[in-house]
Amino acid sequence: MMFKDRVEAGRRLAKLLKRYAVDDAVVYALPRGGVVLGAQIAKELSLPLDIVLTKKIGHPSNPEYAIGACAEEGEPWCNPKAIRDIDPKWLETEAERIKEELRRRREEYPAPYISPKDKIAIIVDDGVATGYTIKAAVKEIRSKKPRRLVVAVPVIPSDTARDLDRMVDDLQCIAREYFFLGAVGAYYDSFPQIQDEEVIELLEAANKQRV
Repeated sequence: MMFKDRVEAGRRLAKLLKRYAVDDAVVYALPRGGVVLGAQIAKELSLPLDIVLTKKIGHPSNPEYAIGACAEEGEPWCNPKAIRDIDPKWLETEAERIKEELRRRREEYPAPYISPKDKIAIIVDDGVATGYTIKAAVKEIRSKKPRRLVVAVPVIPSDTARDLDRMVDDLQCIAREYFFLGAVGAYYDSFPQIQDEEVIELLEAANKQRV
């Protein structure tokens, strides 16, 4: 295994991000798993922690098959090949349903909204597989005009990394995997499902550290 757990992965990423320990940088973590790493990075670099919410869009005939992903605002990011035969009206309706669900989730999390405008925005997740949710997060944050947009993940398939290299100002990762193992959890010794309660505790603790 490459990582003991998410906390260790966060510590290792923090070392790669030391240059961003500056006043105008903000960590934006993807719940749920990404918040564990984001909290560790924010703590070690003394940065504020916020979240960016995304959710995959499932195919209408097979919800387990992702065709794209939504963030809270704006247009979804979709795989052009996967949506070629999808009814645009269905896609629009499904995207609005998901965005409404994400807005409800934000109300559950005690994260202070921090605008990324003119800041260094550091998007963090516990790893990337298809890349749909991280691309939706990048699109969301980019629309708010950060001064610099950074993505930090422990592991990512090399083809997805090439896509993100074109979308962001800086992609920091520990491993770009040409032969990706198929699931992010395969790179961790311990990769339990993170519950909302843990996300809330981490966000509350991060808020207290900044007061």
